[in-house]
Amino acid sequence: MTVAIRILGIDPGLRRTGWGLIVAEGNRLRFCASGTITSDNKFPLAERLRQLHDGLQKVVADADPHEAAVELTFVNKDAGATLKLGQARGVALLVPALNGLPVAEYAPNLVKKTVVGTGHAEKDQIRMMVKVLMPKAVFNSDDAADALAIAVCHAQHRNQPAAVRLSQQGAA
Repeated sequence: MTVAIRILGIDPGLRRTGWGLIVAEGNRLRFCASGTITSDNKFPLAERLRQLHDGLQKVVADADPHEAAVELTFVNKDAGATLKLGQARGVALLVPALNGLPVAEYAPNLVKKTVVGTGHAEKDQIRMMVKVLMPKAVFNSDDAADALAIAVCHAQHRNQPAAVRLSQQGAA
């Protein structure tokens, strides 16, 4: 007998944080919901982070997930943008943790490899494969589609120890 696990995938970003909720029951995946939380760039950073916190808190309260998965931050050429993304990612890790959820982290390449089959897939390939895996999936942004892909990745790797998951990320 397999247990149904509600998994919340989170694709953190300061402008837009995508989220996706799936149910994993054995190898079967079922779409539940997805969306995008936005922050207003006219506000100071602290207020924008609060907007993300409040939006994610509402998602967690409404969705009642069992586990969460968050995409790891990639480093880009703009150090300031990377730092701000890291702060948004901190909110994405903190909210589920404050709600008592175990939180796993996955590198973008592992998410792409798990969902598409290659670690360097494009956004349209991710969207297409999410729809193939869960035909009823609906998403309002690439961020929401990515969040669903993160949840799918977690469904496939959740029973592996964190050290094994992290070593796979380097190989992706």
